[in-house]
Amino acid sequence: MQMINIGYGNMVSAARVIAVIAPDSAPVKRLIQESRDKGTLIDATYGRKTRTVIIMDSDHVVLSAVATETVCGRAAEEEVEDG
Repeated sequence: MQMINIGYGNMVSAARVIAVIAPDSAPVKRLIQESRDKGTLIDATYGRKTRTVIIMDSDHVVLSAVATETVCGRAAEEEVEDG
């Protein structure tokens, strides 16, 4: 199983990731709030600023304090290593 490091020792399954997006836009902020209300939000920021929002196929939304480009780069590294 391929895992992507999303910072501070946290990992997500690469096969379950649908999207990796920046948290700046209003629609993404609404998505985060809706997920929080439904109980499907996973906050892996350890109290730091949210820099990446990861959408999972299980309808969970994962928040990370690591930059979006960094998370995408780590996912690409996993593909190359396993490829």
